[in-house]
Amino acid sequence: MSDTTGFPVHTEIIPEKFRVAIFGSARIQPEDEIYKQTFSLAEEIGKRDIDIVTGGGPGLMEAANYGHRTGCAGEAHSIGLTIELPHESKGNKHLDIKRHFQKFSSRLETFMKISNVVVVMPGGIGTALELFYSWQLVQVHHVPKMPIILHGEMWHLVRRWVREEMLPRELISPEDLDFVYNVKSNDEAQELIFDFYKQFQDHGEGKKLDSKKYEI
Repeated sequence: MSDTTGFPVHTEIIPEKFRVAIFGSARIQPEDEIYKQTFSLAEEIGKRDIDIVTGGGPGLMEAANYGHRTGCAGEAHSIGLTIELPHESKGNKHLDIKRHFQKFSSRLETFMKISNVVVVMPGGIGTALELFYSWQLVQVHHVPKMPIILHGEMWHLVRRWVREEMLPRELISPEDLDFVYNVKSNDEAQELIFDFYKQFQDHGEGKKLDSKKYEI
């Protein structure tokens, strides 16, 4: 099977590879600065020969897949986990590997099964669902500890709300904020991703990085 660019598109996802999941809005257009920022971040990840995985749709998902394919000079893959929706089901044209889902639940399970880092770009209800689902699975140890990188002020406010409202009421534990990082730029996001990648290469897993540096 090939996409409209002539690149082969496969459905097999190689296990035990390091991958970065990038979540974000399907509605943001190429002329938007956030689209360009997402493209650039994914391009740098591609240059390191690291896989990325997105929802495979338009908007910031397309920006990430497109940027990754532009930057990748090795054997890393741009993966899309598409969902049955009127405006997203076909997938964008920058995918090396595509797997299609009928339900959000099984799609989210696959995201977490194959990813080692989560980057949350600006987005709406769907992106918020992905953020909190990822956070809960890390919290209850259903997946290995992985960085959840909140890129953009809107998510920084969410983390602040969790810290200031849930924590004092003892609805969460202090360690539930571990591995959740605020970043203000692609440079900070890349530093976290590549530090964690090095740990993964050296030890097969990652350890908590200094969150105070990224506190807002």
